[in-house]
Amino acid sequence: MCIALISTAHPSYSLIIIDNRDEYLRRPTAPADWWPGSKSNILGGRDLARATQGTWMGVTKEGKVAVLTNYREDTSEKATGTQSRGAIVNGWLTLAPESREPTREFAERMVASTTARNVGGFSLVCGYINEPLAVISNRSSNIDQVAWLATEKGQTVGLSNTHFDDRSWPKILDGERLMIEEIQAHIGAGEDERGLIDRLFGVLSRNTLPKLSEGATAEDYLPHFRKSIFIPKLGVKEQLAAPADGVAVPYAEATVAGSKQGDELDQSYLHGAYGTQKQTIILVSKDGRVRYFERTLYDNEMNAIPLGNGDRSYEFQVTQ
Repeated sequence: MCIALISTAHPSYSLIIIDNRDEYLRRPTAPADWWPGSKSNILGGRDLARATQGTWMGVTKEGKVAVLTNYREDTSEKATGTQSRGAIVNGWLTLAPESREPTREFAERMVASTTARNVGGFSLVCGYINEPLAVISNRSSNIDQVAWLATEKGQTVGLSNTHFDDRSWPKILDGERLMIEEIQAHIGAGEDERGLIDRLFGVLSRNTLPKLSEGATAEDYLPHFRKSIFIPKLGVKEQLAAPADGVAVPYAEATVAGSKQGDELDQSYLHGAYGTQKQTIILVSKDGRVRYFERTLYDNEMNAIPLGNGDRSYEFQVTQ
């Protein structure tokens, strides 16, 4: 179960976003890079299991930013929907740069759209760097139910696979607390940017899953995922199915995700190990410099990648 943490608490950075993507490790995923063709202004990973090739997190040269988490639903029908949630993120990032649609207008349009109704539950944080960020959900019925983040300095907020106002998940509360502590420790120690990145990876790598019996599987651990920021590689007792973007449900309860309209889900990833697949850190300096750092933990064969070998780092100046 994924987690995103957003903060404006560091005096040297107007915005910090950190994210864990938890997923079946066989799910084909492109590492973070500048997208090809007409979308070359977008930086982020891409989900290759769907024709949409949507993303869960990205930023553009013009300063748009987005990160998505999905909901842990009580039925697989609610969880999967008929389209990829990644299309929701793409809907914001791929808008023509020259239009510069205000975040509020996009939020109003998305809340009312049929697209949002055709995917499983989600929370999308989106907006422009150095402006307030909207938290859009397809459980919202109007713009008044959209929350806003990064509205002032000193804020640190987490969201995971539940609705934004749900404060019952330990991993969200732990993540917020730890992020604040590490930011303060970085300031106090006078460390450089790499020191901050290392500290934030420490937050993303915090594993507090309870120890179950030997041989316990991802399915056995599923009720406990809300307790731990990091999910280690876990096996499976039986074939499992996951709706797009990272929430597992038992295979016996799962429907075939995807539609028959060009976005059918590639079923080949629906087995094998599950865990935190990618970790991403976005740092935005006050002058609009963006540092995008992604760490991939497993290759496509589910083998652990030696620490650092799966790292990708990008840096650019926002052009607004």
